[in-house]
Amino acid sequence: MVVVGAIGVILGGVWFQMMVVFVSAVMIWELWMMIRPNEPTKGMLLAALAASVMSGQLAEGTYWGFLLFLVVPLIGITQLKTEIKTFFIFALGIQVAGWGLVHFRMDFGFTWLLWLMSVVIVTDIFGYFAGKSFGGPKFWPKISPKKTWSGTVAGWIGAGIVGFIFTLFTNAGIWVVLISMVLSFAGQMGDIAESALKRRMGVKDSSTLIPGHGGLFDRFDALLGASLFLIFLADIADVPGVVF
Repeated sequence: MVVVGAIGVILGGVWFQMMVVFVSAVMIWELWMMIRPNEPTKGMLLAALAASVMSGQLAEGTYWGFLLFLVVPLIGITQLKTEIKTFFIFALGIQVAGWGLVHFRMDFGFTWLLWLMSVVIVTDIFGYFAGKSFGGPKFWPKISPKKTWSGTVAGWIGAGIVGFIFTLFTNAGIWVVLISMVLSFAGQMGDIAESALKRRMGVKDSSTLIPGHGGLFDRFDALLGASLFLIFLADIADVPGVVF
């Protein structure tokens, strides 16, 4: 998975688009299966529809086409009697975050996507080892009992280090250090959101697609949260010294 993902990121273009569309569609299926595990066919149809919608929107590239991302959530909730808001919010978020990743690669280039992914990965690594080493108070015990404040803060520090490293060989100003730390928190919130979803649905993993690691949603939840935050930042904020 790491090798395939790395190749897709490096090549960019249609290869990266296909990879993101596939992963996003699988996560839509996993979302449905957590809510309705006894109706796999509907989940597969929604996943296929999500892949079609995302492919069409990426090819069209207009903001009006952005409304197409409502198709899967709206159709999905017509098939549900419970967890309607849950499915709508997560299905929409998955598609928008995937769209954002593709456009970051196309519009900002490989370096900035590498920065985004590095922030998410380093946050996870620093958080894991700091949490294991220092322990301490839990960050949000009711939702994610393993996460500690020490690991959370260590993730921010690790992300800040990544941001500083990128200031050394890019045109980014020192602001990217702070942005990296906020992006780290956004990724952590993506992780927390998926943990809350699994706890609500009473499941340990989003699926069993990856033996010993759960599903794709389990692997990419933090990246989804970071992508959604960066979409907001790139479209709304004008940060001096950082070129988006």
